[in-house]
Amino acid sequence: MTVTSTSVCAGASTAAAVYPSFSSYVRARGPVLQRTARSLTSNPCDAEDLLQTALTKTYLAWDRIEDHRALDGYVRRALVNTRTSQWRKRRVDEFPCEELPEAPQGAGDHAEPLALRDAMWRAVHRLPDRQRAMVVLRYYEDLTEVQTAELMGVSVGTVKSAVSRALGKLREDPELACAA
Repeated sequence: MTVTSTSVCAGASTAAAVYPSFSSYVRARGPVLQRTARSLTSNPCDAEDLLQTALTKTYLAWDRIEDHRALDGYVRRALVNTRTSQWRKRRVDEFPCEELPEAPQGAGDHAEPLALRDAMWRAVHRLPDRQRAMVVLRYYEDLTEVQTAELMGVSVGTVKSAVSRALGKLREDPELACAA
């Protein structure tokens, strides 16, 4: 018995053949771009749709993009522009009423995580430029120590020690101690 597999999208294999560099870019940067899309929406499914739309726009413009080193910026701009368009077209499901509805049981304070995130960013911005860059690359952009070292033009040991010192400063930051 022979099992044959067919692609759900007949054009998918053709697309990979036309722009193999696009396929490798999406494989390499997909998780980072997914996190960016997730930060723009409140729903993981909406984030996936948003990323797919932005990648479709990028694919259509692939041969017009001159500097492929700036692809992350191009895709991020497509994400933001697409999300802004979606927001403008949104359907409003809220209606004014005389009485406020009761809050659902177990609804926590949504301001606390936002306050902690804001305090964290302020603390990161107080770090020296080099340490801040390494912390952002390691923990926000999710690069490895080797990738961070290559990008910064330093040794892996320098990255390790600078990130360790930066994390020590963040642990001792009084604003973060109060926020936690």
